[in-house]
Amino acid sequence: MAEPRPNVLLICTDHWPANLLGCAGHPAVQTPTLDQLATNGVQFTNAYSECPVCVPARRTLMTGLTPYSHGMLQNAHAPMPDVPTIAQTFHDHGYQASVVGKLHVQPQRQRIGFDEVLLDEEGRIMEDGLVDDYELYLADHGHAGERFSGGMCNNNYMWRPWHLDEHLHVTNWAAQQMARQIRRRDPLRPGFWYLSFSHPHPPLAPLQSYLDMYRDIDVPEPFVGDWVDAEDRPYKVTEYVTKRPNFNAEQTRLIRRAFYALCTQIDHQLRVVLGTLREEKLLENTIICFTADHGDMLGNHHMWAKQHMYEGSNNVPMLLMGTQQQMADGCVGHGRIYDRLVALRDVMPTLLSLAGLPVPDHCEGLPMVGNTTHEHMFGCFGREHGATRMMRDQQHKLIYHPCGNRFQLFDMLADPCEMNDLSGSTAHDQVIAQLSARLVDALDDHDRADWVTDGKLTGLPDRPAPQPGPDRGFNGQRGTHFPPPTRK
Repeated sequence: MAEPRPNVLLICTDHWPANLLGCAGHPAVQTPTLDQLATNGVQFTNAYSECPVCVPARRTLMTGLTPYSHGMLQNAHAPMPDVPTIAQTFHDHGYQASVVGKLHVQPQRQRIGFDEVLLDEEGRIMEDGLVDDYELYLADHGHAGERFSGGMCNNNYMWRPWHLDEHLHVTNWAAQQMARQIRRRDPLRPGFWYLSFSHPHPPLAPLQSYLDMYRDIDVPEPFVGDWVDAEDRPYKVTEYVTKRPNFNAEQTRLIRRAFYALCTQIDHQLRVVLGTLREEKLLENTIICFTADHGDMLGNHHMWAKQHMYEGSNNVPMLLMGTQQQMADGCVGHGRIYDRLVALRDVMPTLLSLAGLPVPDHCEGLPMVGNTTHEHMFGCFGREHGATRMMRDQQHKLIYHPCGNRFQLFDMLADPCEMNDLSGSTAHDQVIAQLSARLVDALDDHDRADWVTDGKLTGLPDRPAPQPGPDRGFNGQRGTHFPPPTRK
């Protein structure tokens, strides 16, 4: 009798840096479930979000396309590219495909190949009449429109304990709904389940019990490289640092504590999903992948949030556990730590190939457990003066700032925290030249036309340091969402 086809569970979080795992050696964050997942499978330490902001990263995850190919290099509203998504591909091969959580597609209720969508859009109302399933859940329990009634914002780092009952927290809702999807599955079809948590992305409102877990744990301070406060720093670095929130050391410690609490809450809620798989006799034949759309600088190098080409922003967790059979025959294995370069575009071909399904021709990634690997990793964000690009090999990372034609170089083996910029070292001229040439080859026609002359990077004219201005929108603060606000 043929073995049943494997189920697949893909878990994506938002704003989770790769180092915020116990199995990654973090001294404070508590992630026992994810640490066990890593022990049961493979941990990829050099996993990257090619464009480390929400919408482009998630399009890459769902399509296997690079940001250049799907056409989005920063957050924006545009239709999905006309290619089969990972959900559509699994569906077309007989899988029942379900998603719970954030999708970030346009239109917002587009299914992109999923049979069932339970949506959480973090209060984003891009279309009048949008039905958000988590908002419906709150309404069903007598709290219509109260997601943001605690006053927190999903675009800044204010924090407080969650203001409603525990079962109403969006992390708990997502885990419970995914467990229900698994139990309600079609017993004659394998499942592709996509669990897309909206945290630890702000608002920073974890349960009080998880804040209490970190009361007596020392929270590490941010680190700052020798290049951050230099007078000749690149324009984009000046822009980041000038606009940074002005938190003192104690405020930063408390923000980080709240952020870690959200991570641990997700870690614990994952056990509800894994326990459901075990009790439904599905766990041994389920492939599980855990990752994030991007990280968060969390004050390192005086920076916060995403879009940066530094490790806190674009190095993401990547854990992969195969089925019991794949573990036994070494196809995926267990207890392995790989430093090969991998990226979000590799997730789709990895999961399809492990499930024994063909990978669509449009996919630009590689199976992460195959013999073929990426020798270099390219990253990109934005256009014109606000752009940054990255080219990384196994040892060095080159960051290119076209504004002012500026370079940064880091030795990722000797200096994983990117404390020392080597771009001014004549001993590294050859490394810079080699990575620059590869970066030129990787640029699309638009960037090449603006930044390259006679095959060499020449960039754009420099700009004066930007000055911070008022924030009239209070970081996009949400209000009461009952009745739902309109876009007019």
